[in-house]
Amino acid sequence: MFAVTAVGASVDDPLGCLAVGDIRPMPTPADWVTVHVRAASLNHHDLWTLRGPAPENLPMVLGTDAAGVTEDGREVIVHAVLGDPDRGQGDETRDPHRSLLSELVPGTLAEVVRVPARNLVEKPPELTWEEAACLPTAWLTAYRMLTTQGRALPGETVLVQGAGGGVATAAVLLAKAMGLRVWVTSRDAAKREWIVRLGADAAFTPGDDLPEPVDLVIETVGAATWQHSVDSVRFGGRIIVAGITSGPMPPADLLSILAKVITIQGSVMGTPAELGMLCRFLVQSGVRPVIDSFVPMSQVARGLHRMDSGEMRGKVVVVPDQRA
Repeated sequence: MFAVTAVGASVDDPLGCLAVGDIRPMPTPADWVTVHVRAASLNHHDLWTLRGPAPENLPMVLGTDAAGVTEDGREVIVHAVLGDPDRGQGDETRDPHRSLLSELVPGTLAEVVRVPARNLVEKPPELTWEEAACLPTAWLTAYRMLTTQGRALPGETVLVQGAGGGVATAAVLLAKAMGLRVWVTSRDAAKREWIVRLGADAAFTPGDDLPEPVDLVIETVGAATWQHSVDSVRFGGRIIVAGITSGPMPPADLLSILAKVITIQGSVMGTPAELGMLCRFLVQSGVRPVIDSFVPMSQVARGLHRMDSGEMRGKVVVVPDQRA
């Protein structure tokens, strides 16, 4: 089986721990479903895996996102969160023993991936394979941050920290389609111009005083933007946190949080049901994922480098070499 695997972990040379080529399929439970991958997409989780600590079982197939075809011909999107099978069919994101594909079991950057039947969501025919492959991590994370966790309402103002990345780009497009006013931050002037062309109402430098306080903050950056998030949200507003790509949080400014009665909510991806709702919303609204670039699976290192460099605008999609 052709696959992209982590064979080790290194902070200094993560891509040096990457192997691309034929491997022997790794064992999975007999009742899991086989999906032949038509497209996958990259996430920072893939880079974090290569930076360590190393997965328990090496080599480990990387990847959390994919869309493909089951052996009985169903066109599906793979949901990446695995819950404890003894816990039942509840919300996997609230399972303290949850894991993601590529952590304890093989991931999606391969010719085939095997997952529990519960982790398959029907792919709408209106979405291409490449669009569908963008959804399970970044787009599902943004959708849940805005809806289930953020409870965003039409007419509210949302601040999305850090333009350009997969979650931030998804949050901008989804929020606009939901009837919100969308403000975005970026240190990069070119990215600020780009995100406004994409649909944001305004873009600012992190730390700028905003025209007025916002109702909701989508926070995936962490240390570099956290104080700005606290300063920018209105009295009684909400901050939803789903990432710390710039590093762990600085001191939390508890005085402002309690004085302004700010609600801070963590958020982790979403459920299969929410992935289905996201698909239906995209079909109804006409919104589609922004794809930064395509790379053949054999050249996945090129896509990982682009993501790590911060040049990425949207999602990097990986396609099997026979489809490239």
